[in-house]
Amino acid sequence: MKTHQIEIQKFKAAANNLHGQVVFKVDALVSNREPIDGIEPSSLLVMTEQNARVLMALLKTQIAEFDSKKPKSRHGRHG
Repeated sequence: MKTHQIEIQKFKAAANNLHGQVVFKVDALVSNREPIDGIEPSSLLVMTEQNARVLMALLKTQIAEFDSKKPKSRHGRHG
């Protein structure tokens, strides 16, 4: 498995596709990352706090879009 460090520079857009996936359009710096011996090789996704907040807002919007397309339950909450 190849491992990378992916540094998000800017989130440009987000959308849901027909396969139930969320797709992000981003500007990013991608560099190879050598796995450290004895540690499971992983890629890293790195972003600033500001970009993390943008990601959270985009995710909330996309999840709401998924939820709006699901059939509504006919069972109300009991309370």
